[in-house]
Amino acid sequence: MDAWRPLRRCRVGRPDPRLRPHGSVAVVAADAPEQPGAHGRGWAVSRRRRAAEPGTVVAYVRVSTDEQAASGAGLEAQRAAIESEVARRGWRIVEWHTDEGLSGGKGVAGRPGLAASLAAVEQGVASVLMVSKSDRLARGLRTLLDVIDRIERAGGAVVATDSTIDTSTAAGRFTTQIMGGVAELESAMISDRTKAALAAKRAAGVRLGRPSSLPSEVVSRIVRERDGGMSLPAIARGLVADGVPTAQGGAKWHPSTVSAVLSGQDAARIRAEAMAGV
Repeated sequence: MDAWRPLRRCRVGRPDPRLRPHGSVAVVAADAPEQPGAHGRGWAVSRRRRAAEPGTVVAYVRVSTDEQAASGAGLEAQRAAIESEVARRGWRIVEWHTDEGLSGGKGVAGRPGLAASLAAVEQGVASVLMVSKSDRLARGLRTLLDVIDRIERAGGAVVATDSTIDTSTAAGRFTTQIMGGVAELESAMISDRTKAALAAKRAAGVRLGRPSSLPSEVVSRIVRERDGGMSLPAIARGLVADGVPTAQGGAKWHPSTVSAVLSGQDAARIRAEAMAGV
């Protein structure tokens, strides 16, 4: 019979360096092999996650570049609000995570601090993800609900200190369900308006190019800058200066490359949504 491999203990999460280490650990099976049972049938040792201690908080703060100096949106103001709420509830903060200069429009993959915060709850380091305001998690309702869903599936709760979200209570969870229904209705209405606007463009003889493989935020930026009066060369220079890769992963943008994006379906959709008032 194969020998058992020992369990290993590994630290999880990447806490803010200002915090005192709290010793949170997760216990996992170290590549455990399949073990034969009494009747010769194999079974595998599964990964085990320690249940988070109630009242343990992973705190998340975020500012985008435009918000660095904005009143009430600074990192220290967010930290103070979270620390005050944690003290009021008698909870304790076990990890801090920060995303600086990153928009709330980015998904989880584009924000390392948010990804680490989610992992802290999913791995049993904390039972609550706390922010100062719900828009620190996401600007869009759908992304916000996706984050809440991940936390709830892990057995945790999401709390915003401004009382916009609190899934640690029955009333808060009910409010989240209502938000989900609103998001579904909004999505359907956006789809209908976008389809109607695109159909109107086709009827008017406007040719729509291929879908772009660029991230939507890049296409939106190009459309916004072009519609704002910037020339194609100026847009290209800005993208190169900011290190934005092309659809093929290249580093060099040309006016013709920008023009191709503007003639694509994604750019047409963004403009159609703007026309539809989305």
